[in-house]
Amino acid sequence: MKLNGFLLLTEDNKRARLFYESLFNLKMIKDYDGNMLLEGGIYLQERKYWEKFINNKIITNNNASELHFIEDNIEDFVSKLERLYPNIKYVNKLFTHEWGQKVVRFYDLDGNLIEVGTSF
Repeated sequence: MKLNGFLLLTEDNKRARLFYESLFNLKMIKDYDGNMLLEGGIYLQERKYWEKFINNKIITNNNASELHFIEDNIEDFVSKLERLYPNIKYVNKLFTHEWGQKVVRFYDLDGNLIEVGTSF
């Protein structure tokens, strides 16, 4: 068995695609009309389709999972984030863990939690 990817819910796939392309340089591989595949195995699916599939409402900003990215030029990344998305909602701004790793946590435009940290 092989993990194929993971799914993030969006209100608007085009807006989400721009977010992930502009910040993480993840290009679109395929657009399935409401379900879009980005590099790295990230599937973007519009909320209206997912709620129909599971017959339930979605709870955003639930902190139950996060995307984790490694970026050793983290100060440059945070500057880029603040320049492109000045109203981004932070969980915690850039800080250093006691073991020396620098991390920043924030929500994407649809409430999906993201962590960007330096290598361990």
